Amino acid sequence: MATCPICRRNEAVPKYKPFCSKRCADVDLQRWFTGSYAIPESVDERPGEAGEED
Repeated sequence: MATCPICRRNEAVPKYKPFCSKRCADVDLQRWFTGSYAIPESVDERPGEAGEED
């Protein structure tokens, strides 16, 4: 089994996979909510901005 990506000490538990506990799952969720994790966005990919003029 793989280790928990948050604490890296314990093995993942099927109920909380890939985490070892509810605590580690909640830590990960909080990181998403606070913006610690982010999916990078290219300025070129924004709809409505490429090639449009007023």
